[in-house]
Amino acid sequence: MVLTGVLGLVGCGAEVAGSAAAVGGLQAEQAKQAQAQQAQAVEKLKAAQDAAAVRAASAADAVGR
Repeated sequence: MVLTGVLGLVGCGAEVAGSAAAVGGLQAEQAKQAQAQQAQAVEKLKAAQDAAAVRAASAADAVGR
């Protein structure tokens, strides 16, 4: 009787460990996706900043003429 209870708990622990590993893997994938999205956002911001600098330089050049 006690042995059955202990074996039941061991089986439950293995199931919990398996679930935790699956959740950990999912979280790692989500973190990779978030990093990729962040990198894309940074690149878009840099491109917008560069475009604004070009427009400002062009406007300054036009005023200087």
